[in-house]
Amino acid sequence: MQGIHLEVIGPVGACAVVKVGGEVDVYTAPKLREQIVALAGDGVVHIVADLSEVEFLDSTGLGVLVGALKRLRTAGGSLGLVMTTDRIVRIFRITGLTAVFPCHGSIAEAIDAEPHWAAAAEREAGGIDEWRRAHGVA
Repeated sequence: MQGIHLEVIGPVGACAVVKVGGEVDVYTAPKLREQIVALAGDGVVHIVADLSEVEFLDSTGLGVLVGALKRLRTAGGSLGLVMTTDRIVRIFRITGLTAVFPCHGSIAEAIDAEPHWAAAAEREAGGIDEWRRAHGVA
């Protein structure tokens, strides 16, 4: 068992990036759930989950992401996913979840696709490009 690694970038207004690495399984998925619940509790409802460093994802991990999407949408938010490895993309395709989640190839692409990011980044950093550069996601 490898474990999970979580890093939050931001938040900026109601937006944040959660970088996820390692294994998201029955043992580690509750940590991801807790992180998203905590962000939502603080009013951060537009989240990009970067799964590019996830090595393993089981049904519990999928359940946490689906639950997070429901929670965030109920609060008027969104959950976009960044997926760059074939094995993770394949899991989402097989389960049909690519039709449910906005899926992107990079954090920058996911941020650009969510209009709430532009307004929040403009207020905090003078623009989305400046915010991405300042946080290393340019």
